[in-house]
Amino acid sequence: MSGTLYVVGTPIGNLQDFSPRALQTLADVDFIAAEDTRVTLKLLTHFGLKKPLVSYYEHNKASQGPVIVARLAAGESCALVTDAGLPAISDPGEALVRLCHQAGVPVVSVPGPSALTAALSVSGMPSDHFYFEGFLSADKKERADRLQRLAAVPCTLLFYEAPHKLAATAQEMLRVFGDRPMAAVRELTKIHEEILPTTLAAFCDRLARQEPRGEYVLIVQGAPVEANDDKQHTLQQALALAARLQEEGLPPTKAAKIAAEFTGRKKGDVYAAMTGKD
Repeated sequence: MSGTLYVVGTPIGNLQDFSPRALQTLADVDFIAAEDTRVTLKLLTHFGLKKPLVSYYEHNKASQGPVIVARLAAGESCALVTDAGLPAISDPGEALVRLCHQAGVPVVSVPGPSALTAALSVSGMPSDHFYFEGFLSADKKERADRLQRLAAVPCTLLFYEAPHKLAATAQEMLRVFGDRPMAAVRELTKIHEEILPTTLAAFCDRLARQEPRGEYVLIVQGAPVEANDDKQHTLQQALALAARLQEEGLPPTKAAKIAAEFTGRKKGDVYAAMTGKD
């Protein structure tokens, strides 16, 4: 196991979801890089494991990442874990994985529970095409701008949100998106798990009457693409999606291809409208 980073999925609630392979990996590595060492220590204690822990999270990743990579390059093995779920998905572990690739350190996946796919699978919302946004910005203007960019995207949208920001986020979604079908999924695999198929308007009304508790995954229907839409309207949806994909680092040709697949447009038409080239 020397010189390898293992990306290990941990339970998002129910400890019985921890795989035998994940447990064995934690037992075998030289050390564990954890988002919160206190949370991971409780997990290790529950399963009777003892292992050196190092802290790796959003605010120390720039300094701690190179230290971890140096240890890996020297021959040690490390398991990367987050507080719950799969590391490097809307998580600072992404930066550590990238550093390992750049340094030529092998990275191995030890898959496990993920709130993203678990929530989508029980939501009843379309899953053939979906876009994962994760956590929106806490800044009101940035959050509104982000939602405006997503308003024309014609595929299912997924968001993570904390309970103290949930009402404001849902109200902003209703204002920008209009009333759309959605599902609110909270506390997955835990005692108070709840799956609520609803609409944005009804969900906002519920939040006004009942204080939310627990971490939420919000799954919102994408912008409708109707059979009788005029071509310009559909092209604008494709361009909005392509622009969003480019923001995430995709080259124009790839962004145009994906946007065309989602909207039923021709790739050449989307690319031409993006770049002004035929």
